[in-house]
Amino acid sequence: MTTMRTRAVLVALTATAALALTACGGGNDSAGTTHASHSAAAGATATASAGTHNAQDVSFAQTMIPHHQQALQMASLAADRASSAQVKDLAARIEKAQDPEINTMTGWLKAWGEDVPMAGMDHSGHGGMAGMMSDKDMTMLKQAKGTDFDTMFLTMMVQHHQGAVEMAGTEKAKGEYAPATSMAGSIVTTSPTCC
Repeated sequence: MTTMRTRAVLVALTATAALALTACGGGNDSAGTTHASHSAAAGATATASAGTHNAQDVSFAQTMIPHHQQALQMASLAADRASSAQVKDLAARIEKAQDPEINTMTGWLKAWGEDVPMAGMDHSGHGGMAGMMSDKDMTMLKQAKGTDFDTMFLTMMVQHHQGAVEMAGTEKAKGEYAPATSMAGSIVTTSPTCC
């Protein structure tokens, strides 16, 4: 009975995470294009011209990069810790989508002459950032295996993505740079947690 209950919870969490992370996992948006390819196109625009941007656009890119980096760290753990093929697939889709977005935002910041957060940096200074996991959370996730990892990963990733949606909502409302507000809009509108 406990195994069946664990499986039911795992299936429900996987479905919830897959829906909530559609924007981060390369799912299709209403226009039929993937978020990742949309972001790559936005990056190409960013490298061609810095365009009109404001402080909110800079803040969005500078905070979303470490946010995405932490999601990549979490996703990279799934390959040898997760027991569910669905969790492994979701983690792989997150990795595939978030790398291009990091590259896109890095391109914007360089074009604007702004500081770019470094890869592999300590995320402890971002504890107040929406959806970021603490060092303790990350240590617990690194130590988990099997269904414990699956449940913890999905729970944390949903929380993590809800933070991204919150940050994207601010960018959408206050940003000026069209590719950045477009990326933010995709994050918000493709997630059922936004409304």
